This record gives sequence, C-alpha cells and structure tokens, in this order.
Amino acid sequence: MHEIDIPKVYETVYHKQLDNGLDIYLYPKQDVEKTFAIFSTNYGSIDQSFSPINQKEMVTVPDGIAHFLEHKMFEKEDGDVFQQFSERGASANAFTSFTETAYLFSSTTEIEANVETLLDFVQNPYFTEESVEKEKGIIEQEIRMYDDQADWRLFFGTIDSMYRHHPVRIDIAGTVESINDITADDLYTCYNTFYHPGNMQLVIAGQFDPQQMMRLIEQNQNEKSFDIPPEIDRDYGDEPIVVDQSEKTIKMPINTPKCMVGIKEKPEALEPNVLLENDLIRDLALDIYFSKSGLHYESLYQEGLVIDSLRLEYMLEKSFGFTAIGASTMEPEKFGQRVKEMLHSIKTDQIDQDAFERVKKKKYGELLREYNNLETVASNIIQYHQLGLDFRDVFPTLEQLTVDRFQEKLQSWIDEDQITVCSIVPEGE
Repeated sequence: MHEIDIPKVYETVYHKQLDNGLDIYLYPKQDVEKTFAIFSTNYGSIDQSFSPINQKEMVTVPDGIAHFLEHKMFEKEDGDVFQQFSERGASANAFTSFTETAYLFSSTTEIEANVETLLDFVQNPYFTEESVEKEKGIIEQEIRMYDDQADWRLFFGTIDSMYRHHPVRIDIAGTVESINDITADDLYTCYNTFYHPGNMQLVIAGQFDPQQMMRLIEQNQNEKSFDIPPEIDRDYGDEPIVVDQSEKTIKMPINTPKCMVGIKEKPEALEPNVLLENDLIRDLALDIYFSKSGLHYESLYQEGLVIDSLRLEYMLEKSFGFTAIGASTMEPEKFGQRVKEMLHSIKTDQIDQDAFERVKKKKYGELLREYNNLETVASNIIQYHQLGLDFRDVFPTLEQLTVDRFQEKLQSWIDEDQITVCSIVPEGE
C-alpha cells in the first residue's frame, strides 16, 4: 500500500492497485463521524461506440444505456440492494455522468459490511428481459420529467449546438425511443466491457483503519475471478473544432426566457500536459468576470439582462470540453450578444495583479476546504485518476500560475466560431 502525502492539508491518502486492476484509494479521517465510499467505473453516456471485451469489431449501443445500466444494477434476484444498505444504517445512491458511472454510500455504522455490499452488488449483475422491459417505463417517466425542465433543455441544447458528432451532445438518459431498443444482452455487453475492475476505482473516505480496510477489500476481491483487464477501444467520432450551430432557439411553455452562451474547447486545450492548468484558468476566469463580484456581472445586471444570478458551468475531459454562461433574461438575444462581446474583450483585458492574487487565494482556500468534505475529496480523486492526473498537482499548478500566463492562455481560448448561443423562449414568440 502506497502512502500519498498531501502536505498542504497534512493528510495522507493510501493507494493500491490490486492484481485484478482495481485502483483503491483510502482517505482515513478520524475527526469525522461518517464514512463515504464510492465505487466508480470509467464509463459514461458518451461511451456508445466501442469494441466489446474479447472482440475487435466496434458496436454502437442505444443512447442512454449507461444510465439504464446504473438503474438495473440495484435490482437483484433476491431483492433490492437499497434495502440492504438501509438495514445497516447507510444511505446509498448512484449517478451517471458523461464519463463516469458511480455507486456510493455514506454511513456512521457497519462500515465494513456496507463496503462489502457495495463491492458485491456492483460486481454481480442480474438482468432479465422481463425486468429490463419493466425499467423502460420508469426511465421513460424520468426522461419526460427532464424534458419539461427549461434549465435542463437549455444546458443540453447548448451542448447540442456545440457538437456535431461527439456523443456528449446526447442527453445522458437517452430518449424514449432509444431506451426502448435496449435489451438484456446489450446491458451484459456494456457491463462485461466497462465494469471490469481494471476500469474501476474504489475510494473510501472517513473514519476507519486503512490497513484493516485494505485487507477486507483484498479478501473480497480474491474470492472473485476476473479475466485479464481489457484494453477498451472507444470511438467518439471525428468532431470539428468549430461549433455545429452558432444559434439555437427552443420553444417551451414558460413565462421567462432563458439564454446560454457556450464556448467549445479546442482539442489542444485538452492535452494531458495542459488540462489541469486550463481547468484552473477556466475556473478563475469565470470568477473574475462573471461571478456576482465579477467585472462583467454588474454590467449585465445594470443593463437589465440578468434577472437573478448567472449559471456558470465548465467541463474539461479527455475527448471534449466546454464552458457555459447562462441566465434567465427577458432579452435573450441581447444577453447572448453582450456575453459574446464580453468574452471577446477578455483577450485584450489587462488583469490587475492584486485582483488576480485575490482570486487565486480564494480558489486556494476553496481547495483546502474541500478536504473537509468527504464526498468532494473522493469524487476529485476519481476524476483526476480517470483523467490520468495526480490530484496533488492542483496546489502547485495553482501556485505557479502567474497573471501573465493567465492572460496569455485567455488570448488563445476563444474564437468566434467556437461560440454558440442557445435560447429558450415562450411558445408563440
């Protein structure tokens, strides 16, 4: 077991990769009452075209299958896994993102038993055609519920405008039509390919003994047999650098219009050697310019273009990346135009050294505080692992970032053909 010291917070994370390929990270923290565990696979909604385990030819599975698979994992032949966690005082959940599917629990009691339950149910799939058909109705209701939410439609409408081929443009849950094409065989194909321990990570944070916990996990895994960890070939399509559509309008039965401006990342911004730095720069840029204390927020508010606060999103992954700035606004067209003007002005802005250092210190404080939040620490460890990065590097990367480097990177961040504007307007307009 390898000790990973984090000097900035005087904490230690323990790491070990088992023979079956499973990466385990243990973050003991004795001054907290609860323990949080997350068992994650590097498999999300964008992984639709891939070569299944022990096959060379690519297959393409229906949209939304990763999310569908997450739902089905909790149902077993002998009952519902949620009940098992509940009986031991644990709260369990799961989620599917663009790049990850994760199963998790938090508890203050029977931690080791809950860890074994987490491992066992995720590593023991049970699908039947009958249960799959039953689940389709449940997920169809979920899809229709999100289809009625303007903020959700705005977010995915913006992504769809940015991307032409990459599957990030497709809703994580898929469509009513796509989920009806899913079969039990499809689920087993995806499970056997992506749920191998060599494609997964287990992170446990909280009150426990790391040596004892590692022995428990190793014993659990040694009692199971797995094939050699697969090399998974994934295909995300040949995506252009420019956005697919510069403008999109969606009509919905709403009273207040909404607008979001999306900036599509250039491929070179996602290279491993610069991804972490660029991730921090996007975060700092949104804070400096568009947070409530930012340089541009006040202007948007005074011009009557923002009803409340701005919605700020950014995401940088291996195969895609974007930043999004949205708001409820009575003038969506004018809001989109003004935000575009502001984004272009960033290229020539001269940031005050003191202001830059203040926002850096603010971010530094946020990073330090994250180590008091078990869920955030565990999620960050997994995110950095899946990106091939060392989670400890975030502190020195931030420390080394200068205002000159910050401005230099912003100058090459945005071009006009990387920007899209998506609006949600009331029906009839």
